Amino acid sequence: MQGQMETELGKIVIDTDVIATYAGSVAVECFGIVGMAAVNMKDGLVKLLKKDYLNHGISVSINENNAISLDFHVIVSYGVSIEAVAENLIETVKYKVSSFTGLNVDTINIYVEGVRVID
Repeated sequence: MQGQMETELGKIVIDTDVIATYAGSVAVECFGIVGMAAVNMKDGLVKLLKKDYLNHGISVSINENNAISLDFHVIVSYGVSIEAVAENLIETVKYKVSSFTGLNVDTINIYVEGVRVID
């Protein structure tokens, strides 16, 4: 389902890929996030995605009340608190995606798929 808003001038429809790409760009700017992860279900392998494929590590769903649910598959930096990184990611993404879309962010699930040492 796509996000929809009615205004006095007409209807605004936001595709879930737009939300995923924006949320991915916000996520990689957060402290402790190395990048988004693509999980190969067949092999169980985790791969760090390039910046052009940020939306592949994110699943977006929008319910009938126009509330957004996001699932992030991320790779975090070695040596940082995963809890602190997750809380920062949730707060930042919730605020910025809500401001960007005008829709409510209902839930954000974070799946830490790997840890990388940053040089």
